[in-house]
Amino acid sequence: MESRQVRVEIVVKGLVQGVGFRYFVYSIADELKLNGYGNLVMMEALDGIKNKVEEFANRVKVGPMHGHVTDYNIKWAEPTNEFSHFEIRH
Repeated sequence: MESRQVRVEIVVKGLVQGVGFRYFVYSIADELKLNGYGNLVMMEALDGIKNKVEEFANRVKVGPMHGHVTDYNIKWAEPTNEFSHFEIRH
């Protein structure tokens, strides 16, 4: 298991409003113990162990059961470790 810390910024487009997308994203980040924040279409400053961040990114690309992600942009960066938990911002 790789323990290298990474940071990712993800922007999604598609049917993500009114389908529980924020809760979906929060649940995955909480389960994987990732830190950062997200809103309806962007998960930014998502710091964590590389394999956990990759799993998060792959699951967000699929989206929640009633949603549909049509476009997905991911940007990898060095972690900043500025967050101690994951939160949803409006």
